[in-house]
Amino acid sequence: MGFMNLSFVEYMIRIQITGEVYSLEEDEVMLNTMRKNAGSWIIKILLLAIVIVFIFWGVGSFRNEQGGRVAEVNGFVISYDDWLRSYNIMIENLKQRFGENLNEDLIKMLNVKSEVLNQLINNRLLAEEARRLKFDISREELAEAIQQIQVFRTNGVFDNRQYQRVLEFYKTTPEQFEGSQEEAMLIGRLKNLIDNSVKVSDQEALEWYKWENASVNIEYVLFEPKNYKDINPSEDEIRRYFEEHKTSFETEPMVKVHYLFFNPEAYKEKTIIADQDVEDYYQGNEDEFFVPKTVEARHILFMLAPDEKPEIVEEKRKKAEEVMTMAKGGKDFGELAKTYSEEPGKANGGYLGNFKKEDMVQPFADKAFSMAAGDISEPVRTQFGWHVIKVEKVNPESRKTLNEVKNEIRKKLTDKAAKDMAYEAAEAVYDKSLEKGDLSQIAREMNLPLLTTDFFSKAGPEKGVASQTEFATAAFKLDEKEISEILELDGGYYMLQSLEKMPAKIPEFDSVKERVKKDVMSLKQEEAAKKDAEKLLARLKSKETANPEKGTGPVFKSTGFFARHQGIPGLGNEKAVSDKAFVLSKENALPEQALKGNNGYYVIRFKERKSPDIGGFDSEKQKIRERLLSQKQMKRFNALVMDLRKGSDISIKDGFL
Repeated sequence: MGFMNLSFVEYMIRIQITGEVYSLEEDEVMLNTMRKNAGSWIIKILLLAIVIVFIFWGVGSFRNEQGGRVAEVNGFVISYDDWLRSYNIMIENLKQRFGENLNEDLIKMLNVKSEVLNQLINNRLLAEEARRLKFDISREELAEAIQQIQVFRTNGVFDNRQYQRVLEFYKTTPEQFEGSQEEAMLIGRLKNLIDNSVKVSDQEALEWYKWENASVNIEYVLFEPKNYKDINPSEDEIRRYFEEHKTSFETEPMVKVHYLFFNPEAYKEKTIIADQDVEDYYQGNEDEFFVPKTVEARHILFMLAPDEKPEIVEEKRKKAEEVMTMAKGGKDFGELAKTYSEEPGKANGGYLGNFKKEDMVQPFADKAFSMAAGDISEPVRTQFGWHVIKVEKVNPESRKTLNEVKNEIRKKLTDKAAKDMAYEAAEAVYDKSLEKGDLSQIAREMNLPLLTTDFFSKAGPEKGVASQTEFATAAFKLDEKEISEILELDGGYYMLQSLEKMPAKIPEFDSVKERVKKDVMSLKQEEAAKKDAEKLLARLKSKETANPEKGTGPVFKSTGFFARHQGIPGLGNEKAVSDKAFVLSKENALPEQALKGNNGYYVIRFKERKSPDIGGFDSEKQKIRERLLSQKQMKRFNALVMDLRKGSDISIKDGFL
């Protein structure tokens, strides 16, 4: 079992993001970072984004008649408001995942607009099916579930004010959220029904073990296109290729703009922040300078699965007590942590650093914050296992003095004042632009430095601005000679005027001749490599291959044994080769055709296969059964969604997608 039992939440997030179930291997890759982070113990911080996405994902709302219809599911209306709320949550989640790489092109590539609507449809169908099966969520169950959601709790207790604040932040009402939560719980019960209907036998687990751990040894010859150097395409071939592939050489649309940049840094010298301003800010924002109590501690963890057997729980408690006794007897706590702790980060001696009470899970936090510096605790049980805690330092709550923070406050007030002045300057230009349609004339009249870009694509100008993509997005939205509204970019403000647009076009042949020639050469090199590979394969199949030992033919190399999901020795990750290698046998030693890989074309030949040691199965059996069970449950759940869609009346508003 993993360090944290996140399987159901992980599963629902996968469904929310893609609308489909990933394979087990893809799951492991996608969730690896999250599982590693779980070991840092700053639980609320790490899981906040996940919790928010999970609990606020739209599954219909009480406002289904408002905001315009975007879809209808068996007579139930999904409104634009429903869709927009869910879309915004998805975008926030993607921002956390992709950071600055998230742009309009990526959003389109991920098909977010359609995926969000499909998920709303799927969730509606699943909730309908749960009700058809007579599932029901009582008001008491709903209230208890909501009260257990961490983002609504303060110091481990449900906080109604926090509840209202979070819902307000996500622009939803308690009625909307509670309706969504009820349907999410119905879907959870439906999933539990499906999960409980799936079984995995020992024989299935054994067959999977054999399949997964088998290894194979092959011989191969690689024909690399780059080695075919005597290729000189004719003028006619180059020109013909260009005529047949013109669109691949099409230039990008370009735009050229004037712009003004109102940089707050330029206004800082004009700002005057009096000492009284600093003091007033300090007195009016006391909470900002409050320093909560923190504890610096180490811990030793004996891990337990959420559903651990009672005898294992007791066994680990005794181990924790033994280590506690050693620590209280004078043994170095950090060294004991390195030796006995089962936490992934034990190499640093179980050191947790300074943390606030709300950063830690209960009852770990309660215990740590009740101890004095130097104290070592009795074993403390949390959802992760038994902990032995040593408090190294206690930092009591305090408030920073005015003298400590006056420079910080002055800088904050200066930055704000400078930014306000920059915006006021931009606003003055904007007001003039409503009367005059020429940014250069306004710049002359107001003595402002006007900047002009070269032509640039949707990637943005190569120099001059830091937020190139956002700058370009704004520029391409403008009609020729149109002046933009005030844009906040790079911590400052911009105003743009489109000067000239250059549409995408097919270039003249002579201007791209060298690019075309290079493409033709690459194509011919590839064709030559493939042709020679197919020739060799044909000779092998007809038993006419030369003897490698005599040096009269291509030399085959042996890979040595490799497993199904390992890189191939000497070749690395060549999926086409690996997949085919496990299909071949002594009776069928050659593939049907040469295999295209990352580095060229391969001719491979089966050499030998090795079955795994069955003796290792017993230790892996339970883990394999759990993985196969999860996989089968996901497939069955996904199949249910597809069946429900096929049997339902679903309509989507024309033009919405």
